Amino acid sequence: MVKENISLENLIGKQVIGIGGFVIGEVAGATIEKEIWNVPMLHIKLSDNAAVDLGFKKRFRSSKVCIPTDMVQAVGDVVTISPALEELSQSKKIIECKL
Repeated sequence: MVKENISLENLIGKQVIGIGGFVIGEVAGATIEKEIWNVPMLHIKLSDNAAVDLGFKKRFRSSKVCIPTDMVQAVGDVVTISPALEELSQSKKIIECKL
């Protein structure tokens, strides 16, 4: 297996899609653990529909959630995450970003 690196600037703005083709939102940033240079979370600006379906309150702008990078299945033209919407809405791993 060949590992391919991707820069954060190339991730920003990419659409995030869940299994089943549901549009979750777009990548707005990431959490970086600078001591060990690890990226545990992607910051996702939720689409209006996803914010409602996932139970996050709509604020002045779209809600932003932190999704663990272990949910990422693929990165190409879009970022694909593995859980279906129902699983995603019940996951305790997904938190509202306060950053």
